[in-house]
Amino acid sequence: MLNQTIRKLHYHVVLQRLPALLSDAGFRGDTAADAALLAAMSTDNSIYTMMPDIVVAPRDAEDVRRLMRVLEAEDLCDVPVTARGGGTGTNGQSLNAGIIVDFQKYMNRLLNVNVEEQWVEVEPGIVLDELNAQLVGTGLFFAPTTSTASRCTIGGMVSTDASGKGSRRYGKTSDNVLGMEIVLDGGRTLDSDAPTPDWAKTMLLEIEAACKSGRDALLGRVPALSRRFTGYDLERAKPPKGDLEWWRLPIGAEGTLGLVTRVRLRLLRKPKFKRLVVIGFKTFAAALDAGSALLAHDPLAIEVMDEWVQGLADKAGILQALPASLRARDGQPIAYNFVEFVGDDEADLVRRVEALRERALTLAGAIASHVAVDDIEMAALWQVRAASVGLLGKVSGTRRPIAFVEDCVVPVENLAAFVKDFTALLNRHGLNYGMYGHVDVGCLHIRPALDIDREEDRVIMKAISDGVFDLTRRHGGIFWGEHGKGVRGAYLAEFVGATAYDAFGRVKRAFDPRLRFNPGKLVGDPGSLMGIGTTPFRSVNTEENDPLSLAFKCNGNAQCLSYQRSNVMCPSFKATRDLRHSPKGRADALRHWHQAHRQGHATKELESDVLSALDGCLGCKACATSCPVQVDIPEMKSHFLERFYRKRRRSLADRLALLLEEYSPVLARHRKLAAVFARVFNPLMEKVTGLHDLPLIAFNDVGIGGYQTFCAEVIAQRQWHEDTVFVWQDPFTALFDSQAAMALADGLRGFGYRPVFVSMLPGGKAAHVLGDRTRFFRQARKLRSAIDVVAACGRPMVGVDPAFIMMVRQEYLKAGLTGQPLQLVQEFLNEEIARGRVLPKLATARLPPKLLLHCSESVGAGATAWKKLFAALGASIEVAATGCCGMAGLFGHQQRHQALSRRTFDLSWSGQLQGEREAMVSGFSCRCQTKRFSSIRGEHPMRWMADAIGAE
Repeated sequence: MLNQTIRKLHYHVVLQRLPALLSDAGFRGDTAADAALLAAMSTDNSIYTMMPDIVVAPRDAEDVRRLMRVLEAEDLCDVPVTARGGGTGTNGQSLNAGIIVDFQKYMNRLLNVNVEEQWVEVEPGIVLDELNAQLVGTGLFFAPTTSTASRCTIGGMVSTDASGKGSRRYGKTSDNVLGMEIVLDGGRTLDSDAPTPDWAKTMLLEIEAACKSGRDALLGRVPALSRRFTGYDLERAKPPKGDLEWWRLPIGAEGTLGLVTRVRLRLLRKPKFKRLVVIGFKTFAAALDAGSALLAHDPLAIEVMDEWVQGLADKAGILQALPASLRARDGQPIAYNFVEFVGDDEADLVRRVEALRERALTLAGAIASHVAVDDIEMAALWQVRAASVGLLGKVSGTRRPIAFVEDCVVPVENLAAFVKDFTALLNRHGLNYGMYGHVDVGCLHIRPALDIDREEDRVIMKAISDGVFDLTRRHGGIFWGEHGKGVRGAYLAEFVGATAYDAFGRVKRAFDPRLRFNPGKLVGDPGSLMGIGTTPFRSVNTEENDPLSLAFKCNGNAQCLSYQRSNVMCPSFKATRDLRHSPKGRADALRHWHQAHRQGHATKELESDVLSALDGCLGCKACATSCPVQVDIPEMKSHFLERFYRKRRRSLADRLALLLEEYSPVLARHRKLAAVFARVFNPLMEKVTGLHDLPLIAFNDVGIGGYQTFCAEVIAQRQWHEDTVFVWQDPFTALFDSQAAMALADGLRGFGYRPVFVSMLPGGKAAHVLGDRTRFFRQARKLRSAIDVVAACGRPMVGVDPAFIMMVRQEYLKAGLTGQPLQLVQEFLNEEIARGRVLPKLATARLPPKLLLHCSESVGAGATAWKKLFAALGASIEVAATGCCGMAGLFGHQQRHQALSRRTFDLSWSGQLQGEREAMVSGFSCRCQTKRFSSIRGEHPMRWMADAIGAE
């Protein structure tokens, strides 16, 4: 331990020189060592944590060579160098001290594609879904499909030899790699498509000899399964009668042999047709026992989900995609098999599916089956299965399912017996567990529930790990079937035997004579490898009533790192590809700060780094709903800022924003004077405060449209017509966008209602965002009380702006302020239609073709409600697939955020608005952003609806 501490201190000191040395060498990428980024890079989707010393993000392969040449300096030549892609590894594969090389930030390009020969060359940081999206027009794709396809990188897949759905037919990653370029010490480069350089010839001779010496011994110890053993692949690197293919050795070697900078991949033709069959069983055992019978029908994949995961999915509300016959009733548990078929002959595909359905329903324990044909339905059903890993991280209590023995693979015919022995082992220790996985290849993900903060549970973890290792070998299996080895590589020497392991060592030393690439993993000298019980654990527990407790519940599943631009979560990460600007990165930073704060050594530098990471959060709240464990970064940011500003003075801009909200009713009462003042002094305010494009206060309020406004107390004293609808405004809509409020009222009036406005009160939105919790509670309690008073009248209540409504629903609830919620207008009108109210049809020609939603609506049921409403009114419109617009209240007006705000807008909004002259835009911030960065007319959807029904 002392030696490790001294070594860590050495790395920290010598690496302070690295940024300057790299700059002098012409390095064009980024280097960073701030606490927030290091914390984000210290975890992955495993139970471990290791703090690096610096993070380097190269722009291209030449930058990688520059880095390795600089690291030849005498005091830098032993510093660890570890590649990182999406950071989705479940075994700590990309965690280490020293230098982390971040490939996903910049090195994420598709370099070359050959459609005729069906191959593509890519940089290692490109995400799997990102690659396949760019290949759509070719009819080709790269397989297999991992559950983390939206954020795992090709480099990470190569590093761990990743597998996934369809691997029985398509193979693992290693079956689809055709070559690579790798950079070694000193910037030396090996390229499988180039002639062998002179310096490499001796090295390759030693590698070839090592492969020959260990090949037979390795094959004698490793079962011949479809999920074959990989990493240091002596078998395929040097076939008995073939030439050395050195590039097969780094596949699955987890970055321990060098830095891969380019990969050539085999592409497959996309099948023309597919079907998904979901079969329900009374028990998980019955679902497993059905595996062999279902496999006889030759499907692409068979995935399974056990009763515990099904129960979690049911509680999370994600089983609505299943037909009623396949949903659990009256507390009866149910397990599922998801069986996918693909093919180019649709008639043959239908026959195979029907044959499987007939056979399935004769199997013991089968309940019902359902066939999905539509792509959207199939995607929704697969999402039920893909959500398993995230759901297991959401369970309550201190014991949570964790990954440490989760991807063992055994022959399919042995799977039921293996699971029986596995669960018996867990039961002996009194553990709960969840299971899901790939029946077709004998690979199940089993996650026992443990509290790794407790020493007793760490002992149990080691005992379970040892026991499962023995069980896997007893049932003819492989301990690592899908997710790589990482820290679990501590079992590698025992698994492959001394002869093969010695050959591995020779290969390692030939590629990496200084043993610096991802040291401590897979291969090393005795005592040098990280152990499953000795590697530092990531703390997962804190006090339940602690507002920052959710930071500890982040399990690193990293759904927030999805590259998909139309996915709301997370806009700042999508725009920057900077891990610290993601919910995971911010949760890591908050957890690091919280632990330091509790231990009394939270420095100002640390707090400033965490503040910087949080400052980029746009507050879209997608993480609060889309994250499997609902890691609500805006809520935790509010609490952090409250603590941060106890001893610091707020900026002038923040203080003015708080005052604007506080005194918004006064400004509204003296609207015309305030409007004139704003037009005169806004330019000066922008210079003084660092704000940009400040909106102007509207000269007129809703009274110009003939609408009355009353305070809650007056409303409570009157009788109201049964068609009355009370409309609530937030300060920013009321002051700056009264046209939107009138649009909503005009639409309601056109549908036969009598809208009445409630006097606007500050709701605490700005105070919450800026961490002024005292002000937030004061304003929120007053508004909540007013809402309750109006609610007692028994008439419906709607809000104008989605962000305001969601604040009342979410932030107020978390603050303990419960009561009747405000409705989105589309929710209200849908309920009215469901109750039998007949609304006039819309003149479709009067409507723009697209509706763009505020991100707080699109992550909930708002999008579906709008679609349903327009359809009921005889209009078909497109709800555009967009992420955040980049305005996010005050965020888009802050000078320091202008570039990020614009990049966020360009990610999805810019493309959706291109070629349009007008559009429906539901959010106040979104309309502001649309006006800033486009020339189209973007108005509230109720404006267009009012016009389409002939409202005055």
